[in-house]
Amino acid sequence: MTAEDALKTGTTTIGIKLKDGVILASDQRATMGNLIAHSHVQKVYQLADNIGMTIAGVVGDAQLMVRFMQSEISIYSMKKGAPMSVTAAATLVASVIRQGFYLGLIVGGYDKTGGHVFSIDGAGGYIEDNYMSVGSGSVFALGSLEGNFKEGMSKDEGIDVAIAALNSARRRDNCTGDGMLVSYIGPYGYEEIPVEEIKSRCEAMGFAFPN
Repeated sequence: MTAEDALKTGTTTIGIKLKDGVILASDQRATMGNLIAHSHVQKVYQLADNIGMTIAGVVGDAQLMVRFMQSEISIYSMKKGAPMSVTAAATLVASVIRQGFYLGLIVGGYDKTGGHVFSIDGAGGYIEDNYMSVGSGSVFALGSLEGNFKEGMSKDEGIDVAIAALNSARRRDNCTGDGMLVSYIGPYGYEEIPVEEIKSRCEAMGFAFPN
């Protein structure tokens, strides 16, 4: 494995189930050992109008998985004339990841059965839950999520809970930092929350946006 192949995102990624949708969120720092390799890495991806995925692990593997899933979901939708369910997408990712991908993923989305978030490990195990965190800062994010999550949260509440969890992780984990990405997936599709809105929410909660 070359130095470039060994580039890992370190990271903290988050998935939260809401009353009418889900939140996917992450920081933007990429590390290679003790080196901060990049500070504006995309770690939350749209796979379809109703499904997204967060990535933690080797960047090359992550990008390949994203392209594969975007293609497979698109083909499925064209053949079936309907969107792929979130559970089906998570099952497909779990089957493919066993082929040697060095990744930890969260697949989340909204379908006719409501919102769903799944964590998926490198061995192909996948678990659905109301909230989850994957990555080097996950232990700190989970502490925040456990204290702030409540069932039936609104979109606004979910965004704030995700931001607070990312802030907890970046304060304690040196592989987490350099920005925040937050997306909402609900009945009307996939929405990336603007950076300016995230910055305003950070300030309202009493801390600075991590540039």
